[in-house]
Amino acid sequence: MKSNNPVFNRSEEFSRASSNAYGNQTYAGGGAAYPGYGDTSSDPSTWGTGTPGGQVDQGRMTIDSVIQKTAISVALIFVTATITWWWIGDFSGTDTEVNAAASRALMLAGLGAGAAFLLSLVNSFKRVISPALVLAFAAAEGVALGAVSKVFETQFEGVVTSAVIGTFGALAGTLAAYKFLNIKVGDKFRRGVVAAMFGMVGLGLLSLVLSFFGVNTGLYGMGGLGFVFALAGLVLGVLMLILDFDFVENGVAAGLPERESWRAAFGLTVSLVWIYTNLLRILAILRGGD
Repeated sequence: MKSNNPVFNRSEEFSRASSNAYGNQTYAGGGAAYPGYGDTSSDPSTWGTGTPGGQVDQGRMTIDSVIQKTAISVALIFVTATITWWWIGDFSGTDTEVNAAASRALMLAGLGAGAAFLLSLVNSFKRVISPALVLAFAAAEGVALGAVSKVFETQFEGVVTSAVIGTFGALAGTLAAYKFLNIKVGDKFRRGVVAAMFGMVGLGLLSLVLSFFGVNTGLYGMGGLGFVFALAGLVLGVLMLILDFDFVENGVAAGLPERESWRAAFGLTVSLVWIYTNLLRILAILRGGD
């Protein structure tokens, strides 16, 4: 079954994994048949974590390798976000100082978001994954998130910490549900999630373009429509995580090359950022109504 997720369907290995995981096909280069999706070996609790002795198998993608690459990407986001936060400075002092901080935040948010968006497109449609481009995406995303988070924290103290905790809570909760509820990802589910993701991105871009002409759609506002849009985005982010877990499971079962761990890490990072930004907005709107 070929994936509809643009992050994974450009990879020939992931395409083979999607079909192999549902049958007893032989993975090219692996030299042996891999069990079907319904077999116990594809259960998340039995996923391989590397070779004996704690060393990660450098030849094949493992759970360890995906976790390591994802941790590196997320850590880079934290580093660049922290540097950006510090460089913007405090929104205090004279009007000139406050305006200067606001200008720096707006500039960095725009530059970071623009670069991250372009890099996400490149990474999504690139057949051979590039670790350097994945890390470049993480760095750019960190700049954007650092600037946006600084603005939100200035207005609603403590909201950033709550959003970070909530994001990792959503990750843990979704993983637990995927494992213990034995969630199966079908083709219709994939198509629906990807279509919804592109739909929300399209609406966001349309809202941005209209704002240049003085039209406020309210999708990213602090009102009721903004809350509903952010809540829908949060739910979609959780569904995107389920797709990520499904591809990692299939990839490990099919013995994909270790480099594909970077593709999986990129997908997971995108989903976590998606959840964080929407959760940040939800918490800010709720705090604003107090």
